[in-house]
Amino acid sequence: MQLQDSLGRPLRDLRISITDRCNFRCTYCMPRENFGPEHVFLEKEEILSYEEMASVVASLIPLGLAKVRITGGEPLLRRDLSVFIAMLRELDSELDIALTTNAVLLERHAESLFKSGLNRITVSLDAIDTDLFQAITDSRNTPEEIFRGIETAQKIGLPVKINCVLKKGVNESQIIPLTQACIDRKITVRFIEFMDVGTTNNWNLDSVMSGEEVRQVLRDHFGPLVPKASAHPSDVARLWSLVDGSMIGFIESVTKPFCGDCSRARLSAHGSIYTCLFSEQGFDLRSILRFGANTEDIATVIRDIWTHRGDRYSELRTQLKETRQPVEMSFIGG
Repeated sequence: MQLQDSLGRPLRDLRISITDRCNFRCTYCMPRENFGPEHVFLEKEEILSYEEMASVVASLIPLGLAKVRITGGEPLLRRDLSVFIAMLRELDSELDIALTTNAVLLERHAESLFKSGLNRITVSLDAIDTDLFQAITDSRNTPEEIFRGIETAQKIGLPVKINCVLKKGVNESQIIPLTQACIDRKITVRFIEFMDVGTTNNWNLDSVMSGEEVRQVLRDHFGPLVPKASAHPSDVARLWSLVDGSMIGFIESVTKPFCGDCSRARLSAHGSIYTCLFSEQGFDLRSILRFGANTEDIATVIRDIWTHRGDRYSELRTQLKETRQPVEMSFIGG
């Protein structure tokens, strides 16, 4: 039975944050002034076990779930991730299992992830200039480390895409060199408009570089861009191709909201389910999981949550005047 919300949108995609920790302190996600040494992360017992997360997935597959994306924080910081992927693969051989990572640890783990059943990887990379990369991530890592992980994944057969969040006045200089690096490696790069997720990234509309502005930069350098049809209405990235066939995606949540086709729910590391990336609160699943709920019980709870869902924040963003306190992106994944 296909589950639908109050606006007729199915639940096809589940994004699971398996940890609230990260080895970067990106200025738009986990700035060090808010996530420094004094920040209190979740204790081990507060975080869902892999078995509990797998139970949630198992409950949703009969309701139409087709994709699971594993996120964080940085998911490769959590031990035995390949064990969790194997659990998900055992549930359904056709389930699309993806991973979003900063790829610092990917070179070490790519093979075990692939053997466990991972389908594809998305790497977050906002600059390939070393100084700028280190400034954005507030780390000592380098783009070379990221590309080593990407190349390892490609060699063993794991498809890779790159996501780049653009912020005006910060990293628009990276559009051309990053695109060229992806063309050289036959990787699709997707440019994401800077979004007002959480409360710590100092978002304002003037910081947003629109997808159309990015396309114009690309046209000026590479030539014409041709729009391509989406594989599915719920795909968040709109794809365009260059004359050589290279694919470039644009995720334009601010200037071209796609709430009407959103089919994604998010499960936080501490066991709450969120029906929108911009949610201010989630719905507790951890309690029922730890009181012995079976998959039918979990499905009943989520069915009730989803059928009442009416989220369309990005479409209403400019109309909302009250101060909001949305959950941080590092807590529920991007």
